[in-house]
Amino acid sequence: MSTGQDGGATLLIVEDDPAFGRTLRRSFERRGYQVSSATSAREADEQAKATDFDYAVVDLKLGNDSGLAVVQSLHATQPDTHIVVLTGYASIATAVEAIKLGAAHYLAKPSNTDDIEAAFSSAQGNPEVPVDGRKSSIKTLEWEYIHQTLVECDFNISEAARRLGLHRRTLARKLEKRRI
Repeated sequence: MSTGQDGGATLLIVEDDPAFGRTLRRSFERRGYQVSSATSAREADEQAKATDFDYAVVDLKLGNDSGLAVVQSLHATQPDTHIVVLTGYASIATAVEAIKLGAAHYLAKPSNTDDIEAAFSSAQGNPEVPVDGRKSSIKTLEWEYIHQTLVECDFNISEAARRLGLHRRTLARKLEKRRI
């Protein structure tokens, strides 16, 4: 683990919501982290070129950018960085992709600093997690399929609607009802 100028662990927060980003930054700074922030994939790449990070918190959806691309790029340049993907767009498909691309953990919003810090320290899997969960409803399965298609289309709604056989406005209405 590297340390920042003041001795704390280095952390990159990649979040496009300015209020949430500021809140996370302040909370981690109070805990002794040396925090850098980015609001886009381009800014995250620039930050990663300038500083080696111990930890990163990456939002899945960054405006028009995909947080998955940030995870991939960050993991390629800094493979020892513990990356946590934080998202309001949780799905099995994106969780699997995030882990395959180099994230150590995946958390659905709302998550707080305690949740994220716990994820930093639990980079290993937990074999005690129960495997007999509840059965998915048809609506949940539909939602996961829509989200998987969105990920495959890089969140291009028109292309996803075409692949799903839906009108673009129908897909947009479904997305408005249930945030990704």
